[in-house]
Amino acid sequence: MDFTAKKNMLSATLRFGFTVLTIFTVLLSCSDLSDGLLQPRRISHGLFEGSKYLTRDELWFNQNLDHYSPSDHRKFRQRYYEYLDFLRVPDGPIFLIICGEGPCNGIPNDYISVLAKKFEAGIVSLEHRYYGKSSPFNSLATENLKYLSSKQALNDLAAFRQYYQNSLNVKFNRSGNVENPWFFFGASYSGALSAWFRLKFPHLTCGSLASSAVVRAVYEYAEYDQQIGESVGPECKAVLQETNKLVELGLKVNNKAVKALFNATELDVDADFLYLIADAQVIAIQYGNPDKLCVPLVEAQKNGGDLLEAYAKYVREFCVGVFGLSSKTYSRKHLLDTAITSESADRLWWFQVCTEVAYFQVAPANDSIRSHQINTEYHLDLCKSLFGKGVYPEVDATNLYYGSDRIAATKIVFTNGSQDPWRHASKQTSSPDLPSYIITCHNCGHGSDLRGCPQSPMIIEGDSKNCSSPDAVNKVRQRIIEHIDLWLSECRGGIRSSM
Repeated sequence: MDFTAKKNMLSATLRFGFTVLTIFTVLLSCSDLSDGLLQPRRISHGLFEGSKYLTRDELWFNQNLDHYSPSDHRKFRQRYYEYLDFLRVPDGPIFLIICGEGPCNGIPNDYISVLAKKFEAGIVSLEHRYYGKSSPFNSLATENLKYLSSKQALNDLAAFRQYYQNSLNVKFNRSGNVENPWFFFGASYSGALSAWFRLKFPHLTCGSLASSAVVRAVYEYAEYDQQIGESVGPECKAVLQETNKLVELGLKVNNKAVKALFNATELDVDADFLYLIADAQVIAIQYGNPDKLCVPLVEAQKNGGDLLEAYAKYVREFCVGVFGLSSKTYSRKHLLDTAITSESADRLWWFQVCTEVAYFQVAPANDSIRSHQINTEYHLDLCKSLFGKGVYPEVDATNLYYGSDRIAATKIVFTNGSQDPWRHASKQTSSPDLPSYIITCHNCGHGSDLRGCPQSPMIIEGDSKNCSSPDAVNKVRQRIIEHIDLWLSECRGGIRSSM
């Protein structure tokens, strides 16, 4: 770094010092954060919390704890929901929405409800084991998490699907060998589950929609940060890089004051704090709000303003105020807590990350936006700290079992937003029985085909009118409709009896 750059950096740091107390005072008033957000590191989030649902009436199913043991007959209560107002009785299709890595609090009124009306389908949704109210144990100690895996979750779906089909036959007074046509839906991790279910249980679903589906487990996921740089463009990328350097320099000059600026004094490990800083940037891009981040930062730089103050305002007003970002999610003390609470999903998803899929969001070797302290060693150390020495992400085994983005299944629609950093872990190359569509627009992020743009607050029925290119979203939605229509028709022509 030359003398001029050092001088400019020092000047920015001095400006930062004068703003800390003022901003910290304002941040204290925003410390009561919502619990609805699952952090970007957890891929998806609870954007439907507090928004409109088709139903929030809880139902329960007795699920097998271990689907792979012939001698273990233990069961646990698994939560699910049903909405049958659109169903053409008795033979209409059943749309199963797979819940992912967080509490499942109902059936949201997103674009799937539009599809259900069109196809006269009933909707059911099953909560993922361990998450929300579907915990098999009273403690989340590492030894109790051995049954938390995508494989067990897929078997949960198969067992539930058979149970629910039988219950429909009883309700409609039909013989036990009659089946409705089923179609599975999921976004993000649950999108991967939707694709994997079609791979492993093709006789139990006519097809799957895999929205922003992360079917490729990735050990070192540098593409995540690289996509953020591409999505924001060169001007905003340069400002983000400068802002991150100021944060790192500030940590060296006055560690506590910098963390106080972001209401994150509980984060003793600097790298944990830098992960929060990186995720705060991601929120705007991943969920279709790039201008919320880039416009104020670029203007601050052009006008000689304080970049850290501009970034803190963005975090305070958007990440905290709209999305409920909380530093607690990044606290190791919080992640070590084995008690079952409304925030347990943080620990649970880290267990899945540390055992199956990794998705370690590391800084690229060159031209990185996030801090280089967010590297592979950081993630492995966190896994060891949370779950012990024997825990390691079996990424190769996961990809071998499911096929990664070369998944050898049929009748799955893959959709991805062009700006979504997770799309590089999805299937982006189309083939005849596995069509893949990229929704290209300025604010097309994670799950835009189902949720619209932007994604908070939730847009009822996934209205696409606020997307920068509604036509791009609607074109992909039309393709989805065509595939569902075709595959349901093919399924009705060859409905097979229950096994």
